[in-house]
Amino acid sequence: MASEEQISAIKGAKVLMVGAGGIGCELLKTLALSGFQDIHIIDMDTIEVSNLNRQFLFRQSHVGQSKAKVARDAVLRFRPNISITPYHANVKESRFNVDFYKEFDVVLNGLDNLDARRHVNRLCLAADVPLVESGTTGFLGQVTVHLKGKTECYECQAKPAPKTYPVCTITSTPSKFVHCIVWAKDLLFAKLFGDKNLENDLNVRSSDATNLSEHSEDVFECRKGEDIEQYGRRIYDHVFGHNIEVALSNEETWKNRNKPWPIYSKDVFPDKLTKENGKTEKGSTTEDVSAMASLGLKNPQDVWSLAENSRVFYESLRLFFSKRQKEIGNLTFDKDDQLAVEFVTAAANIRASSFGIPLHSLFEAKGIAGNIVHAVATTNAIIAGLIVIEAIKVLKKDSNNYRMTYCLEHPSKKLLLMPVEPYEPNKSCYVCSETPLSLEVNTHHSKLRDFVEKIVKAKLGMNFPVIMSGASIIYEVGEDLEEDMVAIYAANLEKALSELPSPVISGTVLTVEDLQQEFSCRINIKHREEFDEEKEPDGMLLSGRVEAPVDKNSNKPIGNGESTSSALSTEEIQEGERDVEIQETSESAENVTGKKRKLSEVSKGSIPDHSGLPDESSRNQNQLEKLDVDDEDDELIISNDWESLTKKKRL
Repeated sequence: MASEEQISAIKGAKVLMVGAGGIGCELLKTLALSGFQDIHIIDMDTIEVSNLNRQFLFRQSHVGQSKAKVARDAVLRFRPNISITPYHANVKESRFNVDFYKEFDVVLNGLDNLDARRHVNRLCLAADVPLVESGTTGFLGQVTVHLKGKTECYECQAKPAPKTYPVCTITSTPSKFVHCIVWAKDLLFAKLFGDKNLENDLNVRSSDATNLSEHSEDVFECRKGEDIEQYGRRIYDHVFGHNIEVALSNEETWKNRNKPWPIYSKDVFPDKLTKENGKTEKGSTTEDVSAMASLGLKNPQDVWSLAENSRVFYESLRLFFSKRQKEIGNLTFDKDDQLAVEFVTAAANIRASSFGIPLHSLFEAKGIAGNIVHAVATTNAIIAGLIVIEAIKVLKKDSNNYRMTYCLEHPSKKLLLMPVEPYEPNKSCYVCSETPLSLEVNTHHSKLRDFVEKIVKAKLGMNFPVIMSGASIIYEVGEDLEEDMVAIYAANLEKALSELPSPVISGTVLTVEDLQQEFSCRINIKHREEFDEEKEPDGMLLSGRVEAPVDKNSNKPIGNGESTSSALSTEEIQEGERDVEIQETSESAENVTGKKRKLSEVSKGSIPDHSGLPDESSRNQNQLEKLDVDDEDDELIISNDWESLTKKKRL
């Protein structure tokens, strides 16, 4: 039973929920049933059919409607006397500013991306409002508490860098299906349907210059007088036939590898494609244009043959050019775009077939391409309950009992929930401790635009930046700027750093602010002439942030935050490239039920003794790492750098 103190704290609280998806539905229900009277929800998404298997507040009739509004209506049916205010909006809109956040006693996050989480974290810091962060992936989950000046902020711990693959592996020597997915999604799809001005590493290059004939230039442009069938055959022959032959010409590459085999359209297509590839849909919208539907393929879990993949490849290409012509040149891959998923699946499977890699179903390919681990409703419910427990502690100001809680897939000493005391703020955090950053950059070659896009927005997560060199503003974004200033700042974007009105050179200290987030940081500039294109593709090196520690064996960052980019595929998770172990600090009964636990110290150089642990513990080792994210809003990172965590000071 709740105490009078808890009931009073709950009834008098004004709560902000961000996210009304997998976790959000469970959270709103639990808040309402726990006695909370004033709840506000922000979510920009609409309900999709794929949400219905776990987001229980929604029904088939709600598809296409606002999640926040439908969730409100559903809960009010069984708790009609409480106040729920929905906002069908982006949490980064200017109306959700610091003053807005100050209205609330606690903020509860159920978001699906790093950028939005950073944004909310900074606004909570600026407003001095407690934040309870959460995430789930499959059977795994976590809840963390963040209070300004008392616990670490969301950005105090490093977030792993996106999973990347060497360009040469993707373009020339794929060995896993995920390599084929990356090739199809980031290279072929982007080349055919994306921005034509962007550089693309799609064309394989041979050391033999004679191979670089007509195929090197404008091969992806539809030629004058060429119909869609001729264009489709030519693209197919180029990427699956000619490019493979070019790769094979470098004999050194294949001395210790299995050689791929070129595939040409004449080997898999009928003489006349239009007879084989059936129906043309009239009046189709983006949502219902489907190559599978056109070809009569119904089950997304079927693994298509090479011939079927080839037909889907051509049909999806045809539908893009006949039904979505206006979008070509501006498209980016979206896992919720059925036609895009069909094209990428087919292209990846054809390439996989060429390289002797097992083929995958559309269902599996979509999971890999969209970094999806399919959500488990029970995990969402557990995490939602833990969020409410921590929120009540926050409202009672019971700081001695705050916990970060991790939900495990397999029991460790008969425990599935692992509570850990939160840590104090990281003194080197550039967000909550205002530690200066350093940037190595070629100030003569790099433009201000490069700095804004690659550092200020991508690395620092700012949305409305103001960049100052001393007292001079060299760039600013805002709706209230005068036209002449907008023109000046636009011109500055195209200038090299050293050529700006206030030159940015080695030794310059830039101040970068985001007025909406009420966040600022200082960046010390250091000129550097050259960068390694493979290791430092941005041509810049930012340091001073909390960096994710790197596993020396795999050269992959590890940490306890999440990334919005490419994550590990299912097959890579199963390979278990890193081992992590959780151990309890005491065998006593007090600690088994206990309030105070800490994570064992684990490092690559010092493997812990597993002899005293049950078999179930070892199965958790491969779970506590960056995993794929659910297709909605459920993302999880749990640290496998336990050693660095346990060395921090406790509250």
